[in-house]
Amino acid sequence: MTTMLASDLPLPRIGRGKVRDIYAVGDDRVLLLTTDRISAFDVVMAETIPMKGAVLTQISAWWFNELEGVVHHHMISADADEIIKEVPALRGHRASLSGRAMLCKRTTVFPIECVIRGYLSGSAWKEYSAHGTLAGEKLPPGLLESAKLEPAIFSPATKAETGHDENITIARMREILGDEVTYTLESMTRAVYTLGEKLSRDQGIIVADTKFEFGRDRDGHIILIDEVMTPDSSRFWAADAYRPGQPQPSFDKQPLRDYLDAERRAGRWNGEAPPPPLPASVVEATSKRYLEAYRRITGSELKISLSPP
Repeated sequence: MTTMLASDLPLPRIGRGKVRDIYAVGDDRVLLLTTDRISAFDVVMAETIPMKGAVLTQISAWWFNELEGVVHHHMISADADEIIKEVPALRGHRASLSGRAMLCKRTTVFPIECVIRGYLSGSAWKEYSAHGTLAGEKLPPGLLESAKLEPAIFSPATKAETGHDENITIARMREILGDEVTYTLESMTRAVYTLGEKLSRDQGIIVADTKFEFGRDRDGHIILIDEVMTPDSSRFWAADAYRPGQPQPSFDKQPLRDYLDAERRAGRWNGEAPPPPLPASVVEATSKRYLEAYRRITGSELKISLSPP
């Protein structure tokens, strides 16, 4: 099966993240190309995960379509043929674009991750269990791990180029962005999460927490950008297996994390780059987990041709 570690398109590349390559398309658009790279514990693996890039792109595209009328967003198209029609320079690169490319409006990105937590898990549970707080703010006593938070908690974080994002208070977010922008981003975050949580639950999936990014477009409008409620940006749980008071199995890179945890406990990895080689079984299990997340969220199988027609 064809996978992609890095892309090479005939456009100016203006960014490369852990997973995405970003290209400029004129002055007002960008092309997001989602590779099959995967990271865990802030380390990028040498191996690629088949279909991962297509899963992340197409789940986001599905959500952007579902969110029409709820918030404005940056997606123009995630269809390879439509993208080539808009950007003729990409003719001949359809195989690289298929499934994993998204043509988007260009924005000025706000330097804040808009995290919203519907359940107490992950780093939020670690802080709460130690201090009874989240980002330094008190939560009610006696909450269990994976407990439902009502209402969901808006928990912004600063965006880190390397290493972990840092949870901050809403007051600190106001200092960075101002009162009006902070209010707008929190309101949009809650609107998107409310719809996403409902639609996902209808498919038997709990969106325990997720993070969004926003930017301001050329007309001054604040719009939703980047990826939306994917296995990389969210914690997905099976609703029929949910049991508060313990960790929950999730539809994401858990097979990879479990393997790396075992390597670290055995003293074969120190938690830093370079990571240990991944067995084929871990790569396959992780790919299947991503594809299952797509199927469960959208209600259909992911059907993408990864070679030219």
